[in-house]
Amino acid sequence: MKNAEKPEKIIQNCLEMHRVLLSGFGGSKRADLKKWKQSQQPKHFAISLSGEPTLYPYLGELIEKLKKRKITSFLVTNGLSPDVLKRLKKNNQLPTQLYLSVNAPNKKLFNKITRSKMKNAWQLYMKTIKLFPKLKTRRVLRLTLIKDLNMNDVADYAKLIRLAKPDFVEVKAFMSVGFARQRIAYEKMPRHTEIREFSKKLASITGLKILDEKKESRVVVLGNSRKEMKIGKI
Repeated sequence: MKNAEKPEKIIQNCLEMHRVLLSGFGGSKRADLKKWKQSQQPKHFAISLSGEPTLYPYLGELIEKLKKRKITSFLVTNGLSPDVLKRLKKNNQLPTQLYLSVNAPNKKLFNKITRSKMKNAWQLYMKTIKLFPKLKTRRVLRLTLIKDLNMNDVADYAKLIRLAKPDFVEVKAFMSVGFARQRIAYEKMPRHTEIREFSKKLASITGLKILDEKKESRVVVLGNSRKEMKIGKI
């Protein structure tokens, strides 16, 4: 990746823009000034929504610098860079929480949905799935379900979960927003009742429990216990 920004500059710019976005609240009589002052020093940093973060050459250094600032890091990956995750593990640079996107439960659907240009994409993905249990950090599989496309293979999803051994499984509905609207129709968004029904089936096969859900976001969280859901101090 040519001309990639260095981690310190990214962090500093993000903090500055965060403060700019919140600046107006400081002048509002209705604002809680104590909370507004606290908001000037964010404690959580999501490394996602800007393409695949494992392609960033200074990813380990970025996570390291966030740790030094006592800021948690949430890394979301498509799973096609298992060697990067191995390097983060080796250098003790794993994020506070690692999300692995699960858009399909088997090779056929994976190729249909992801449309990766990498011929060995599924093989790389499965390497990440098998590596997942060895990564000593909070690990989450995030299933994004699309109506009439990837919601019928509960048993195959269960196989991936057994291999990955995540701390939590997040089952969420595909949302027709942004660029996704050009690829998948609005009608393909599952309702929360459908997400919950799918989650119940998945829980019965894997032995996991439904720990929490948010109807408005159409998401359900599965796991073994609610005790580990809250992230402590880093």
